[in-house]
Amino acid sequence: MLLLVFGEHLSRNTLLPALAPRIDGTSSALAVGTFSVLNTVDQKLCVALGCINRPVSDFAAWKITSATLTPENAREGLKNAPNQSLLQVEIQNRLAIAVLLPNLEISLTDADESELKSIQLTPKEWLPNAWQESHPNFSTKGAPSGEVFQTQLSVSLPANTAGYRVRILYPQ
Repeated sequence: MLLLVFGEHLSRNTLLPALAPRIDGTSSALAVGTFSVLNTVDQKLCVALGCINRPVSDFAAWKITSATLTPENAREGLKNAPNQSLLQVEIQNRLAIAVLLPNLEISLTDADESELKSIQLTPKEWLPNAWQESHPNFSTKGAPSGEVFQTQLSVSLPANTAGYRVRILYPQ
């Protein structure tokens, strides 16, 4: 039993993220209960033995709940260059633990779905300023479990833009 406890403590930075349930209701009640017990034991071990709590980078933790691109001058449509538009994005950390904040990538495409322009934004660029001010260590602490982010970004569209994609990524 003692070997199991120390094994958990030594592998906690890979074990906890792998076992963390989703908070959006897609995980079973058994998984949620088991993780809760494991997390309680882990926290007690951290107090006794010391540990470093690092947020993980996990693509599966993030859910893009909405992404809407709206031209600032809707009457002129997407044909006039340069066309400033407003991109509204909402993403959520669905994991039951803190997760590193990802970069956002916006890909603008033409009617043939060929990429015209790719814009990558770091968390400092896309996170709302109020959230950054209330979480000064966000780059090392990550996003708390269940945190929902709503952001609005100004985007300049090429003249022949017909579509867009928003995705998350972690830089290499």
